[in-house]
Amino acid sequence: MQTYFRDEQLADPQMAASEEILRTCVHCGFCTSTCPTYTLLGDENDSPRGRIYLIKDMLENDKPASDKVVKHIDRCLSCLSCMTTCPSGVHYQHLVDHAREHIENTYNRPWHDRALRSLLAFLLPHPMRFRFALMGAWFAKPVLKLKLSRKLPQRMQAMLRLAPAHLPPPSPLDRPGVFPALGARKARVALLAGCAQPVLQPWINETTITLLNRIGVEVVVPKAAGCCGALVHHLGKTDPSHVQAAANIEAWHREMSGEGLDAVIINASGCGTQVKDYGFMFRNDAKLAEKAKAVSAITRDITEFLSDFGIGEVTNPLSDLTVAYHSACSMQHGQKIKDQPVNLLKQLGCTVKQPAEGHLCCGSAGTYNIMQPELSEQLKARKLKNIASTAPDIVATGNIGCITQIASAKQFPVVHTVELINWATGGEKPVALQGL
Repeated sequence: MQTYFRDEQLADPQMAASEEILRTCVHCGFCTSTCPTYTLLGDENDSPRGRIYLIKDMLENDKPASDKVVKHIDRCLSCLSCMTTCPSGVHYQHLVDHAREHIENTYNRPWHDRALRSLLAFLLPHPMRFRFALMGAWFAKPVLKLKLSRKLPQRMQAMLRLAPAHLPPPSPLDRPGVFPALGARKARVALLAGCAQPVLQPWINETTITLLNRIGVEVVVPKAAGCCGALVHHLGKTDPSHVQAAANIEAWHREMSGEGLDAVIINASGCGTQVKDYGFMFRNDAKLAEKAKAVSAITRDITEFLSDFGIGEVTNPLSDLTVAYHSACSMQHGQKIKDQPVNLLKQLGCTVKQPAEGHLCCGSAGTYNIMQPELSEQLKARKLKNIASTAPDIVATGNIGCITQIASAKQFPVVHTVELINWATGGEKPVALQGL
């Protein structure tokens, strides 16, 4: 793609990076075939190629974001399916991140839109605040059963639908500290505790720590580490996301420089995509560039790590279970992890089914199921139909957003992949399967 940026524009490293991405695009349109929003809407502006043209015009001409640009960029899920499909290697992730930041800095959203975005940025990255918010939502949830609820804004209805009927207590293991390996220590890793996951399903971190300890891995959860920054990053709020990311980088780098780390383990693939991008995010930061690069280099999804390290002995084969594996977009497109989770499930003895249209997003996508509830519901319905066609006993996936989205239909038990691995190798039965 030919570009016409001025020299003074290209003096900005972020603009120069976006210009390089734009020049990589050859207009081929392969990306349109796998884009969820283009699949649903058939609008070129709701395809990656269309959005690229909109972003190019906005950045190249140094224009404030228009209503049209905001509409179509807001509809983008950042699922990154286009990056898997693109034969030219267009790094759409970094380009759309730049566009969102530009929108945040130049576009005056309606007050209710600004208020909701600020509320989500205030609550979601902080487990204690998020927990209190869910308690309030729990009291308001019965309103959905009343006809009055139809008059509520769609986004408010979506938030109430997504709020869990029961809020689990915090896990005793879900806290900062060092969790020693059972027997001889074979490896030492840091675990990202996360923000929403410890509130919604605290047993995922507990299961991860228990499994890793059992196979000889010491786990450290540094006190200073917290949210990965992805949730606010995708809202265009770059500065707060960098503050959150910087805290993690410093906390993990201290461990790397101290007793050492073999890996930073992530068990929420949306977070993994973000942490693996820290090196790029801080490439121009004199203080953090090298530290961020080092952290990104050793970051592994839990299934990546277990595929290389091993899972131990399978003492409880799950040979009677048919498992539909849902590959989260951030797993297959963001991190290019496709085979490892499936191969691990097969090691457990499961019959593993991969639903049709597996490349399409389930509609969760961070805060997308709140900000774009209509499109999110359409994608969820499509995903559920494809999963149902495999006739599974359970659904396994590696991202808390996908778990929440798919489980909200109450059609199948949905578990984290690590829960099945833990169960088959001597751990407890997954929470979603207890009583079944």
